[in-house]
Amino acid sequence: MKKLPFIIAAFYINILAAFSQVTSPSDSLSYANDSSHYEKRKLKTEEVNFVSGYYLQDGNHSAVTGGIGTEKLTDLANSIELKLAKFNPRGNKHTLSFELGIDTYTSASSDNIAPALSGPSRGDTRIYPSFSYHTENKTKGVTLGAGASYSHEYDYESRGVNLSFVKSSKNNNTELGINLFAYFDIWKIIYPIELRSPDDLQIAPRNSFQASVTLAQVINKRMQVALLLDPAYQQGQLTTLYQRVYFNDQSLRYEKLPDTRMKIPVAFRVNYFAGDRFIIRAYYRFYFDDWGNIAHTTNLEIPIKITPFLSLKPFYRFSVQSGIDYFAPFKEHNTGDVFYTSDYDLASFSSHFVGMGMRLAPPNGILKKKHWSSFELRYGHYLKSTGLIANSVTLALKFK
Repeated sequence: MKKLPFIIAAFYINILAAFSQVTSPSDSLSYANDSSHYEKRKLKTEEVNFVSGYYLQDGNHSAVTGGIGTEKLTDLANSIELKLAKFNPRGNKHTLSFELGIDTYTSASSDNIAPALSGPSRGDTRIYPSFSYHTENKTKGVTLGAGASYSHEYDYESRGVNLSFVKSSKNNNTELGINLFAYFDIWKIIYPIELRSPDDLQIAPRNSFQASVTLAQVINKRMQVALLLDPAYQQGQLTTLYQRVYFNDQSLRYEKLPDTRMKIPVAFRVNYFAGDRFIIRAYYRFYFDDWGNIAHTTNLEIPIKITPFLSLKPFYRFSVQSGIDYFAPFKEHNTGDVFYTSDYDLASFSSHFVGMGMRLAPPNGILKKKHWSSFELRYGHYLKSTGLIANSVTLALKFK
């Protein structure tokens, strides 16, 4: 029942982004635009991607117990994606993608929601299938897409839909991408054991709407840049009701936050090809929301080509945020506060995430298996100024 903290979500976003980045200066911003060698083909498997990650964290600021207590958590995440593609007689490409993810996690802090009713560590499983369809008109440089997703765990259920539009210039040097997302969620309401009553809510909705706009540009043979804007709006049950808040008069309540939230992240990305062996990937994001939080994130990754088929990828990310207006530590809230939380994910902090990746992609396939096109292993160490420490290992395999 413990919702995964945003640290894990941010980690997996970072991993997926790293696995999907451009690897040579000759790569275009969009799909290839040459249909001169078109031949009619049936729907066939284009690629299969498998990603498996293990995440372990520990700390002493659990939101379940009011900003104190263990934050120990483990998460084993596995996902498999199948892409099917077909060209029609006009040379347009149609792609179907299916993905299934399964996360299994344990959280020691969740055991403290109702200690007398649970074991030493509470666990849960999240299952999240998704489907998407894209059609690409190579002549017009336009790709349209739509998709749907579903996620389920013990106390949470989510249904999502998305639409996408990508327009490339004639020379493929400029690309505009627009993605729209909507998620319709249902919480199974769970209160701390000592604050429960017969009149408690049973379920509550939460809806999230997000747009993602990307403008990418090839500057020259060595440099590519992109500007990203990802506004999001949430409404409904944004409070995690099983998280306790202790006040300065020794009283106890469950967390209370506004039922709407607007988020505005703006980011800039640069890829620079510094010769045949080095690529510099730099990223900066500025974030603010109407809860008073302001954040800055910088990320640097420098893939180093050891051989034509083997690359090492050292990376480092630094983040700092001001914290929302409604946060206070254990027993520091005033009883007159309208909104209140002691969740340290919403507090002021800085963090460091550093690690190394290794990618192997020989032309004859891994272990000379032609269809096993790449193998990637990635390790990261996360350190937060609040004292939280985390480690993660991720494996990614691609088959074509």
